[in-house]
Amino acid sequence: MTKTSFDLVVVGGGPGGYVAAIRAAQLGLSTALVERAELGGICLNWGCIPTKALLHSATVLRACREADHYGVTGAGAAQPDLPAMVARSRKVAGRLGQGVAHLMKKNGVTVFAASARLAGGGRVALDNGATLSARHIILATGARARELPALPVGERIWAYRQALTPPALPKSLLVVGAGAIGAEFASFYRAVGAEVTLIDMTAEILPQEDAEISALARKAFEKQGIRVLTQCAVKSSSLTATGVKAVLEQQGKQIELEVERVIVAAGIVGNVEDLGLEQTRVKVEKTHIVTDGLCRTAEPGVYAIGDVAGAPWLAHKASHEAVLCVEAIAGLPAHALDPLRIPACTYSHPQVASIGMTEARAREHAKATGGEIRVGKFTFAGNGKAIAMGEDQGLVKTVFDARTGELLGAHIIHPEASELIAGYGVAAALEATEEDLMHTVFAHPTLSETLHESVLAAFGRALHG
Repeated sequence: MTKTSFDLVVVGGGPGGYVAAIRAAQLGLSTALVERAELGGICLNWGCIPTKALLHSATVLRACREADHYGVTGAGAAQPDLPAMVARSRKVAGRLGQGVAHLMKKNGVTVFAASARLAGGGRVALDNGATLSARHIILATGARARELPALPVGERIWAYRQALTPPALPKSLLVVGAGAIGAEFASFYRAVGAEVTLIDMTAEILPQEDAEISALARKAFEKQGIRVLTQCAVKSSSLTATGVKAVLEQQGKQIELEVERVIVAAGIVGNVEDLGLEQTRVKVEKTHIVTDGLCRTAEPGVYAIGDVAGAPWLAHKASHEAVLCVEAIAGLPAHALDPLRIPACTYSHPQVASIGMTEARAREHAKATGGEIRVGKFTFAGNGKAIAMGEDQGLVKTVFDARTGELLGAHIIHPEASELIAGYGVAAALEATEEDLMHTVFAHPTLSETLHESVLAAFGRALHG
């Protein structure tokens, strides 16, 4: 007979939910995980992982086309095989999904393939008729793509699932939303040959990033042939014989655009429906569950982590919340997650990565507190390894508190930005000052030397710039 009583029930098997289940099992809590679709959630199956697989295919394609520059002949005529790229991305996602299933079994987590709903009194009702009971319940139900009335998703208007499994390469494409998801799809489809238009309602692409970095990203995108329209929105759309006609509005001016396909990447909404929340004290604001620093909701014994609990909507934020939430439940010392110490990465070409405050936000903070900031910049054009790799375009930017030397923010644009940002992540976690970073020895020749040089530049000591 299947067990139905547990110390902890986790609802949702994404990077927040499955990590919570593993950590709970490690701490000796009897644990159940309820997942209605695939283990690994959207991130592993339809988000982070398959998009990175496609983007890496695009990187390989670019390398082949530029091979002559490196003294390698014969590869310049390389062409994309879109079905093969898609098949590989699905295989990668499938392999990792099997890995999560193995981890559940290895750690003794009982998995229920079902939808779940809070039933009160520490009970969770499943749609297969079973009822589970637990002293603690973690909601990790994630989020889904925001729908736009002017762009109903269908055969020609895609959300991320359709964009990840295209039946054929569209000759022309409109990407609505220039955040991380939109920027990544624009980069991929442009690399494999589509004519891409990328639009956003804000004044710049990647609006959450430092303004200087966003401007450099826009310049790089436009150099690749991506048409970028900012302060632009879709007013209406209609299907044509060959695609979609969209009516755009940019600062009062209407623009008609005909494309074969449209990708909608205009943000997300939390999956809070059909969870039984209306019978609890759980509060929902703007489709996200309200929690405290230890992921507790207003309902005793009910917690929420990951995308359903609000920004930043990042897999690694969900996993970190999972661990701190479970450790708090188990009575271990736990500390609230500081959003300013969560790195963000966009895997476009070039990549953009950041942690902490933008320069503008740091200046506002300094003005409010009577302090000052110091800003350091170093371009990859001054880095030997970057020049040797042929990837010498990009910038590292650091922002410090002038008085204390605290690292307030770091921002990178470069093809390897997502790997490099980890250095500043460790520095922020250890509360390293500018002095600590200046005294750190970075290997030569490496791209990471740019991290050092940017710090030196903030204090007037750059050696190579």
